[in-house]
Amino acid sequence: MINFRKSALASAVIAVSLGLTGCGGSDSKKDPVTPVNQAPTDIQISASSITEDTLGAAIGALTATDDATSGHTFSVSDARFEIVDGELKVKDSLAFNFEEAAEVAVDVTVTDAGGLTFTKTITLTVSDIDAENGVNVYEFNTKLDGFSGSSVSYSGQTARHALSAELKHYMGLMTVEYIETNNIMAADVRANLNALWSDYAAVVDSPISHLGDDLSSYKQKTFFDISESDKKLSGKIAGNDPSKMYKEWHVAGNFKGWSNFGEQVSTPEGLVFHYFDLFIAQIEKVNAGEALVDANGVAISKAFITPEGLDLVQLVQKHTLGALMFSQGTDDYLGEGLASDNKVADKGSKPYTALEHQFDEGFGYFGAARNYLEYSDSEIAKKGGRENFQGKNDINIDGVIDLTSEFVWGNSSNAAKRDLGAEEATDLTAQAMTHFIAGRKMISDNVGKNVAEFSADDKTKFDNHVFQAALAWEKAIAATVVHYINDVIADIENIEDGEYTSAEFSDYAKHWAEMKGFALNFQFSPFSPFANHELNPKKDTVGEAKFVEVHTLFGDKPVLGSAEEFETYEAALKEAREIIADAYDFSEANAEKW
Repeated sequence: MINFRKSALASAVIAVSLGLTGCGGSDSKKDPVTPVNQAPTDIQISASSITEDTLGAAIGALTATDDATSGHTFSVSDARFEIVDGELKVKDSLAFNFEEAAEVAVDVTVTDAGGLTFTKTITLTVSDIDAENGVNVYEFNTKLDGFSGSSVSYSGQTARHALSAELKHYMGLMTVEYIETNNIMAADVRANLNALWSDYAAVVDSPISHLGDDLSSYKQKTFFDISESDKKLSGKIAGNDPSKMYKEWHVAGNFKGWSNFGEQVSTPEGLVFHYFDLFIAQIEKVNAGEALVDANGVAISKAFITPEGLDLVQLVQKHTLGALMFSQGTDDYLGEGLASDNKVADKGSKPYTALEHQFDEGFGYFGAARNYLEYSDSEIAKKGGRENFQGKNDINIDGVIDLTSEFVWGNSSNAAKRDLGAEEATDLTAQAMTHFIAGRKMISDNVGKNVAEFSADDKTKFDNHVFQAALAWEKAIAATVVHYINDVIADIENIEDGEYTSAEFSDYAKHWAEMKGFALNFQFSPFSPFANHELNPKKDTVGEAKFVEVHTLFGDKPVLGSAEEFETYEAALKEAREIIADAYDFSEANAEKW
């Protein structure tokens, strides 16, 4: 019976199997149904907050809702962002600022393996860093035993910024009308120029007049209030303080980019004195009742503009920003100065080490307010935003502006202007400031250890912060040169036919002088693409020869000639612009639109 039942069961199984095969026979001949690919229907991000003042901030991982679980690629239309390994992030050269915008909307597209797409607008929030926690503010308390309070100090740098601005203001007063109305004599002007340039004792008690007639809102009303010690400009221009310079600027001929020094020696300071000579000659003409006209007979209303089209106000100031501020900041303090001691109190009595002070002085010449990252670009540039952040801000709310910590000076202002004017987003302000802060924090965190004693990893990080801060500072200068190249090209259209007004000639002279004056700055930093120094990673592809070529293309004065000469000069300016854009990796769109 057992065997029978097994056989019967087997027969039944076979019959059922055959029956099923028979029933499904007609269906088995049909083509298999191919699933129809459906487009993704949603995009998710794991986090949606951007930490402000963070270069290249990572945001969150992207995923898609779809009929498939793999094979998705993501793209973003906003050039400020990129997607790396499926994660949305800010590009490495950019940072977001809460003061600019608390939210940002970005369109993200997902494409599935079959090529179907879905786009979603994702709203990201920008997190506000509390200024008091020091993360994005240049403020560090002393780590030295027996001391308390801030370890940050650079009043001497602020005094020189103020002197430079005062010199510009004074020279800028000298219109023909002002000279004649106030009976200004050339000898008095010469004395005042010399005092502002090289005799601090003569001006130390003077009001800082370029800030306005009412100084009640400022903590410092005179230069003495900023710094009691001798902070004359002449003492720090390249060549006059040779102890830590990478080049012997006091040796005639080492300074490049300008050929006619008149009766002065061909050094950085010699060029300042040559400009002063030209300025005094113009005032002497006015004193003698001689009309000021340019080469085409058009009246010159400003005595600081020569008949050749040299705006001496701009040339003096821009050259000073480079040969003094940029030179001292990058070559002196951020160069050999970083070999200073970081273990004991500087001079035995200061709440900071010598290394801390050297780094601070380098930062001081950049000119940024300590809470610079709390400003929007518009506020730094004084072109909009909060009323109490227009180039200055009372951080400690004591009712006055401290010029050494709460005021925006020099090239730090130009960085914001170029960020504002960029066709493709740049963030020179964040690049400079975040690296200045990070480098200073490493010094503060390692008080008791000199830089040479840092671990290999920390030394690499520190060197990168120094290099990136100096490079962003220089890029702000370079972008400004490009900006004025474009202005000069536009000015040529107004004057090339020989029919132009005094105001149009003045604009041409001003823009040319800013272009030329700023471009002289490049040679003063060992980190510059235009330097032949070992710190320059582009010394073999750019270097000093390209610097000389740029200035050969610019010449020593703006062109005033025939239509053909203007056409040739315009081509030369565009060639110089291309060299600069290549040296600093500027996009073509920015080079043409800045």
